[in-house]
Amino acid sequence: SPDCSFTCHYRCRALVRLDCSGPPGAGNEDDGTEQALEKDTNVDEPSEWEKTELDPAQVEQRIKEYNSQINSNLFMSLNKDGSYTGFIKVHLKLVRPVSVPATKRVPSLQAGRSGPRTQGVKRRTSFYLPKGTVKHLHILSHTRASEVIDALLRKFTVIDNPRKFALFERSEKDEQVYLRKLADEEQPLRLRLLAGPSEKVLSFVLKENETGEVNWDAFTLPELHNFLRILQREEEEHVRQLRHRYARCRQKMQEAL
Repeated sequence: SPDCSFTCHYRCRALVRLDCSGPPGAGNEDDGTEQALEKDTNVDEPSEWEKTELDPAQVEQRIKEYNSQINSNLFMSLNKDGSYTGFIKVHLKLVRPVSVPATKRVPSLQAGRSGPRTQGVKRRTSFYLPKGTVKHLHILSHTRASEVIDALLRKFTVIDNPRKFALFERSEKDEQVYLRKLADEEQPLRLRLLAGPSEKVLSFVLKENETGEVNWDAFTLPELHNFLRILQREEEEHVRQLRHRYARCRQKMQEAL
C-alpha cells in the first residue's frame, strides 16, 4: 500500500490482510489518544511507591487490605519468612513483531539407513502480538522487573533478546497518563501492594525498550540484513517520490510557459 508502505516476506504476502484505505495514522485512534496523553519520566526518578518503606507488620496489614479490595481470587499471600506472593497483570503493547521458534521437518537423505528419517532445521518466524494482549503472572515479592520480562517472553516462546523490551508502570492522574520505565532491580509485586489493586492508580505495561540508541548487538545477523533491506527500500521509495514531485513541478512550469 502507498499509505502504510507495509513490508513483508514474499511467501507471506498472500496471507496478509490489511485495510490501508487512509493516510498513515488512520485507524490508530486508541494508540494515538493515549500517546498524546503519555508523559515519559526518567527511569532514575523514584515513584511515590518506590520511596515507601514497610516493616513486617505493615506488610501484613497491607496484604489484608489488598485482599479485601479485589473482586477475584488473585489474592496475595504472606510467607513465614516475611516475603509474599501474588499476581500482577501485564499489558503487552508492542508495536514491532516478535520472533518465535519454528521447526521445519525435512526428509533425511539417508532414509534407507539406520537412524532418524527426518532432521529438524531450526528456523524462526515473526508475528505481531494482538492488541489488548494481557498476561497474569504469579510472582514473589522479591521478583525483579527483569525476571518478569524473562517470564513473559517464555510464556509466549519469544526468542528475542530480553534487552529489547522494558517493563513500565502506568498511572492516571488529573486526566494525564504517566509512564515510567522500571529499573531491572525494581520489584513489581511490591509496587502492586503499595499502590493497591486499582489499575488506574498503577498498571504494568511491556513495551519496546526505547532508549534513544539502538542496541544493534542484540539483533541476529538475519535481522540486521532485513533491516538493511527495509532501509534500502524506504530510501528508494523516498527518492522515487521526490523525483515524481519534481517531475510534476517541471511539467506544470512548462505548461505555464
